[in-house]
Amino acid sequence: QVQLVESGGGLVQAGGSLRLSCAASGRTFSSYAMGWFRQAPGKEREFVATITSSGGSTYYADSVKGRFTISRDNAKNTVYLQMNSLKPEDTAVYYCATKKNVYATPDYWGQGTQVTVSS
Repeated sequence: QVQLVESGGGLVQAGGSLRLSCAASGRTFSSYAMGWFRQAPGKEREFVATITSSGGSTYYADSVKGRFTISRDNAKNTVYLQMNSLKPEDTAVYYCATKKNVYATPDYWGQGTQVTVSS
């Protein structure tokens, strides 16, 4: 069993920045990949970014490439999502999830954190 707790969401103006954190417990954090996903009102949940277990490789959705950065600190059992140049269309609930590898379907999910970008 894995517990994931996201934090760092909030209200920000367009062009601003936020840093999301996801703290994990219950399994060996460094053994699995992590991902960030988001769900806007009335839309399906979508992929944002993913990172390998070692942190050596990262992958992004085209919509956030160049603006968002995923990273992890295995010593702190935490994965981060640095979001810069935020746009109103980034407004969503953001979720972190564990993955067996970067290509796998997520297995455990956090409860989500709300990000609202005002224009």
